[in-house]
Amino acid sequence: MKKILAGMASAIALTFGAAGPANAVTDGAVDNEGHPHVGLLIFDIDGVPQWRCSGTLLSPTVMLTAGHCTYGATSGRVWFEADARNAAAIGYPYGGATSVEFSAIHTHPLYPTASFVVHDVGVVILSAPVERPVYGALPSVNQLDGLKVRRGKQDVTFTAVGYGLQESFPDAAAWKENNVRVRMVANPHLLQINVPGFTGGFSMLLSNNTATGGTCFGDSGGPNFLGDSNVVAGVTSFGINSTCAGTGGVFRMDREDVQDFVNQFLD
Repeated sequence: MKKILAGMASAIALTFGAAGPANAVTDGAVDNEGHPHVGLLIFDIDGVPQWRCSGTLLSPTVMLTAGHCTYGATSGRVWFEADARNAAAIGYPYGGATSVEFSAIHTHPLYPTASFVVHDVGVVILSAPVERPVYGALPSVNQLDGLKVRRGKQDVTFTAVGYGLQESFPDAAAWKENNVRVRMVANPHLLQINVPGFTGGFSMLLSNNTATGGTCFGDSGGPNFLGDSNVVAGVTSFGINSTCAGTGGVFRMDREDVQDFVNQFLD
């Protein structure tokens, strides 16, 4: 595997029920109804389910996720159950009474032109509104730049939410499809931001350890809320090793071109 796990390796693939790797909350806690505006997304190609990700409702019909989740997909659907493991009951992954189909799928237009971590943002439009007491919100433009000069980055925390395994296994055979569909929450802290040549100005690295939790295989596109707010600082984007140890990569939502892309669907 590459040092930085590519986008296609960050969304769990579905092939005859088998699971491949993707980012998911690790060493976290069961979310229950803590974030009912975060859902489990399935993406299809020509009507056949291919991979799953997480995403955040920004409005009743607009969901934010990662570009490597939306890119190449032709249809899909979302569930908002906190525990979506009972596939027969919810019709997973093909759809059922509690799922909502996508009416449109959009990927940042520059996503295919560079490394996937540079424009890793996507939006899906739902075919029916999903009412929630609160929705995710975008940060202000360049809001996260202020974290670069803040002392004690370990005190800058985020709330990572997503569906997936709580830990990574060295043996791929240890992955269990039935255990990656529970909404989990963790509280990683900031490690790096605005570092030339690596995170640059488009992403940041958050902690991933037993103390803070973090992201691993199963949760691409899921939100990383700033502190305990509803502000989506970034979406889970990449990892730098196959064991999910040490760090998790988050694509920032505070850049102007990102907000121009997302806001056109919210206006």
